[in-house]
Amino acid sequence: MTTTPRTTITSLTTHDLRARTSAFLHGSDANHPDPDYSAAYVVLHTDGEHEGHGMTFTIGKGNELCCAAIEALGELVVGRRLSDLTDHMGAFWRQVTNHSQLRWLGPDKGVIHLATAALVNAVWDLWAKERGVPVWQLVAEMEPAQLIDCIDFRYLRDEVDEARALDLLQRAAPGKAERLADLRRDGYPAYITSAGWLGYPEAEVRERCQVAMAAGWTSFKTKVGIDVVSDMRRCEVMREEIGDGRQLMADANQVWDVQQAIDWTNQLRPFGLRWIEEPTHPDDILGHARIRRGVAPVGVATGEHAANRLIFKQLLQAEALDYVQVDACRLGGLNEVLAVLLLAAARDVPVCPHAGGIGLCEYVQHISIIDFLCISGSLVDRTTEYADHLHEHFLHPAVVRDGAYVVPEAPGYSIEMHPESLAALRFPDGAEWQ
Repeated sequence: MTTTPRTTITSLTTHDLRARTSAFLHGSDANHPDPDYSAAYVVLHTDGEHEGHGMTFTIGKGNELCCAAIEALGELVVGRRLSDLTDHMGAFWRQVTNHSQLRWLGPDKGVIHLATAALVNAVWDLWAKERGVPVWQLVAEMEPAQLIDCIDFRYLRDEVDEARALDLLQRAAPGKAERLADLRRDGYPAYITSAGWLGYPEAEVRERCQVAMAAGWTSFKTKVGIDVVSDMRRCEVMREEIGDGRQLMADANQVWDVQQAIDWTNQLRPFGLRWIEEPTHPDDILGHARIRRGVAPVGVATGEHAANRLIFKQLLQAEALDYVQVDACRLGGLNEVLAVLLLAAARDVPVCPHAGGIGLCEYVQHISIIDFLCISGSLVDRTTEYADHLHEHFLHPAVVRDGAYVVPEAPGYSIEMHPESLAALRFPDGAEWQ
């Protein structure tokens, strides 16, 4: 699968975009009471007919640092032919993450890694547009060897090497066309977070649950972590509205110590939680393993803030989680996401991507489809997060129907924003901030 050789990336532009979601308490949780959903956004300009668009997600302050980091990495793509990058995507990814000076600021974590996600995903967006297909289809049409070539297996071979990856991909290949037909008919199952933000009053939670159920939602998440009594009441309210036949999850957003997480979650056990999400610090692998043992049969879900594929490898090796929650921007773009999908498939642990925010739903619909078509081949116990905020800013926004993502068909990574949205959300002088 080659790329048009004449297309050259001539320059890039970054945009510091912020939405004032804190005014409505959208996204509020125990650790982040006033988030402003934000995007460090990049456009790759070319001498051809297409541009590549990418972004990384933040919640406001510090977004300018991510934009500066994207510009610092820009020297690795500006002036280069797109085909030079996409013909060996794994080598390109390693070049970005192995910059001889910028790697010192990581490696594979922090602002530089967030910027890596924006830049790398912009290349994927451009590549898919050049091919005239959505990103999920670009990957699904790859031969197994080419998909493997997109991944840097450094530090992973003790768990999954190239041979094991090839075996996983070959096992998933049969039935791909039938699975795609199922997705186009039924969509990819999702859960909704928008009813349960921590700052919402009880009446609003009830109303949002009712609206969501009327729209066909069967899987819900609420935020917890302020105090046990309030959390029990929030779960009680959610159960009163959605009943016992629908899924309920809770998200603590890293607020607890290990024993506190065990004790607190066990007090929420009567509400039939499917999982407790981010119960402690995202880097505490052994802590997650202890929590998982201490709260079963409630599952443990984490990964939204797992900085790289190594953290996921160790979480899986330590049997520390029941659900892998990859984030499209916390990891270093789609290349690294593909690595984590393989790690999860090797351990038969379901991937339930983190979304919400701005642009994350647009990204992760592709990730889940890739996992189902190419890697896991399964929908068992899998749902992808959805939040119903800020989709109006995208040319091809994520669409849900009856609690499921509709398969995106527009070329690219679904992340290109309207020009007027770029102007309105620009910080600090856009209309959103006047």
